[in-house]
Amino acid sequence: MHIIRACLYAAGMRLLRSTDLALRLLMRLAVTEGATPTTREVAADMDVPYTHAAKVVAELQHQGLLDARRGRGGGLTLTEKGRTASVGAVVRSFEGTGDVVECEGDNPCPLNSACRLRGALRRAQEAFYATLDPLTIGDMVTAPTGPLLLQIGRGPGS
Repeated sequence: MHIIRACLYAAGMRLLRSTDLALRLLMRLAVTEGATPTTREVAADMDVPYTHAAKVVAELQHQGLLDARRGRGGGLTLTEKGRTASVGAVVRSFEGTGDVVECEGDNPCPLNSACRLRGALRRAQEAFYATLDPLTIGDMVTAPTGPLLLQIGRGPGS
């Protein structure tokens, strides 16, 4: 039962919270060109803990996808590399490139040597990335998505 449940969960291609936040953050910066929100503002708007947002910002800055400046007049800005970044590449950078399911390790799967599911899941993962690879962050914020992004996480009068 444990093996099947793990495989079915993995086949759902669920993204890590950090991957989801990275994509939403890059899209927000792309649609609000010229604005320089702080990490705290982004965390509050996206309803995530500041520490989680700060880790994602640090990784995106390390990859050269955004600039983060401290102090007065600081904030987050999307770089040109960030605007043209492949969605697939961003997802890979946070998700990793390993197999969808872990068939080895402390509790190796008894089906490991004869399993056909692992190959099918690997092909599904490759198809998932192949779909995302040609899309850029800039592509993700063209209408109708961009205008809707501006409304998310904003309270009345914001």
